[in-house]
Amino acid sequence: MKLLKDILYRAGIEEVVGSTNVAIENVCIDSREAKKFSLFVAVNGNLSNGHDFIDQAIQQGSLAIVCEVFPTVLHKEVNYIQVKNSRLAAGMIASNFYENPSENLKLVGVTGTNGKTTTATLLYELFVTLGYKVGLISTVRNLINGVEVVATHTTPDPINLNKLLSEMVDAGCEFCFMEVSSHALHQHRVAGLDFAGAIFTNITHDHLDYHETFSNYIAAKKMLFDGLSSNAFALVNVDDKNGEVMVQNTKAKVISYGLKSMADRKAKILENNLTGLILNIDGQEVITRLIGSFNAYNILSVYGAAIELKEEKLQILTTLSNLHSPEGRFEFFKTPNNILGIVDYAHTPDALENILSTIRELRTGNEKVLTIVGCGGDRDKTKRPEMARIAAENSDKLILTSDNPRSEEPEQIIEDMKKGLDPVTVRKAVTIIDRAEAIRTGCMLAQPGDIILVAGKGHEKYQDIKGVKTPFDDMEILTTNLKEIN
Repeated sequence: MKLLKDILYRAGIEEVVGSTNVAIENVCIDSREAKKFSLFVAVNGNLSNGHDFIDQAIQQGSLAIVCEVFPTVLHKEVNYIQVKNSRLAAGMIASNFYENPSENLKLVGVTGTNGKTTTATLLYELFVTLGYKVGLISTVRNLINGVEVVATHTTPDPINLNKLLSEMVDAGCEFCFMEVSSHALHQHRVAGLDFAGAIFTNITHDHLDYHETFSNYIAAKKMLFDGLSSNAFALVNVDDKNGEVMVQNTKAKVISYGLKSMADRKAKILENNLTGLILNIDGQEVITRLIGSFNAYNILSVYGAAIELKEEKLQILTTLSNLHSPEGRFEFFKTPNNILGIVDYAHTPDALENILSTIRELRTGNEKVLTIVGCGGDRDKTKRPEMARIAAENSDKLILTSDNPRSEEPEQIIEDMKKGLDPVTVRKAVTIIDRAEAIRTGCMLAQPGDIILVAGKGHEKYQDIKGVKTPFDDMEILTTNLKEIN
């Protein structure tokens, strides 16, 4: 049993009604998870306000309530703690409740628009191969020494996040590599964590439905670097002009990496084909299994981080040469008549352009490129026309289809996308609402040697329509149809 006064350390208390000398056995931000001897933190969320569920948390046994505004009626047997920012307090409280697990790990955060999953996963695989016990927190999956823990968000809420980190410590993990989203930073989900280092991959158009402006989006990403201690490292991509912005106020040791600019960690692409990349990294030639210039950046960032984590240069590069991309990241299948089917998570304009640029580099003759793409519902609408424009300009044929429409009508999402097509490119495009049918049609249209790109969902194994998630696997549907048709 943990004392409330110890849990509340650094929570920014403004007023207390009751006592902090209370034994607490559980901390939660979801009133449905409240039980006997719980501390409930009332957080103002995007869809609901935790302050509206204080009574429910009390009815289920909560002895202490942390909130920004006291409720009208206070129960004598309940202890109330007022804080200025309950989101920030939740992170601090969770960290203290689980005995600050991040202080017992070398925790490295990876942030940016694209490349987070690949970078974090490659770091995990690298350090596992080097013989360490390691944890991973990513969009695709959470792992503790190879054992999977279900992931529901890129970055979990602070309670579940600290619980997960605590389990990693208990399992003997020395390292944890973690994707850190802009939403998580803005919502203080990582407040109270002690990062050994942070990596900035890049920043491009995304999540403006949430952040509203690009400057707000940049500011959210920058919070990770602003919070680093002087003992940490900040590894930034200087080929992205915002790399220097990220570290303007950081206390951490700053290390740069890049392919084009002067940098502390430098790489050059020697070859790029379907067998992988051949790179020169800091003067050493490295053959890798990853494809595309965007992966050259991911590999270089992993190398730079491993150096800062005191691993030996040659051992890092040797191990990196045997690693694969995560599921759904430029994952491909080739038929006997040389039709190349590619599935990629690209769901931002920049990511889609990177993938199509890589495909362009891989073409050896008159292969046609057929792109199948949609945009997610209830997300940034401003990128929809841009996604269609990029797909049309870099493809010979374009099929606009559903992604995860969520609560929106897929027809309207596609109409928004078509606004990015001009009178010439619109002739390349057809609309097929049903994603499975769109993929099947793409396979039927492909001729020997052609390339089919199915973009947007990557590793996801479901399609979200009107709140219902039904099984859906782009790679499975693509390979099945290619085998049947060709």
